[in-house]
Amino acid sequence: MAHPDENTLIKVTQGDESAFAELYNYYKVPALRFSISLLKDEEEAENMVQDVFLKIWMKRDHIKPDYNFNSYLFTCLRNMAFDHFKKLEKNEFLRKQYMEVMKVAADDEKEEKERRIHLIQTAIDSLSLKRKQILRLNIEEGKSYQEIAEFLRISKNTVKNQLVKAKQILREKVDFATV
Repeated sequence: MAHPDENTLIKVTQGDESAFAELYNYYKVPALRFSISLLKDEEEAENMVQDVFLKIWMKRDHIKPDYNFNSYLFTCLRNMAFDHFKKLEKNEFLRKQYMEVMKVAADDEKEEKERRIHLIQTAIDSLSLKRKQILRLNIEEGKSYQEIAEFLRISKNTVKNQLVKAKQILREKVDFATV
C-alpha cells in the first residue's frame, strides 16, 4: 500500500471516508505495534489505536496536510499512553486509600465490638449468681422458661421474672456505658 500523501490528508480533512480508510489501513499495524511497545497490553493497545483514529476523524478539520502526519499520529498515541498510565496510577492510589480507610474502619469496628463485649461481660458479672445461671441457660443453651424451671426446680414465673430483670440490668448498663 502506498504511503498516504498530502492529497489523501486533504481529502480526509474534507470528510472523505475512503481516504480516511486508506489512512487507517496504512497506519493501523505500525500504530498497534507502537502502542503495544508502550503499554505491554495488546487489548489495551488495540483500544487506544481505535480511540486515536476516532479522535482523528472527529477532529479531521484540524489536520494540517502539509505537516508530518506520521509524527502527529505517534505523538497522539504516546500522549494517550501517558494519560493511560496517569489514570492507572491515580486508580491505584485511590484503591490504596480506600483499602487503608476500610482497614481503619474494620479496626475501629473490631475495637468497638470488643468494647461492647467487655461491657456486656462486665454487666453479666454484676448479676447475682442465680440470674447469671438463668440467663446462661436461656441464651447460651437456648432452654425455654419451662426447661429452666424444671432444671433449677423453681417456678416458670420466677424464671421469667429473673430473665426480665437480668436483661433490663444488662440493657441499662450497656446503654449507659455507650452514651
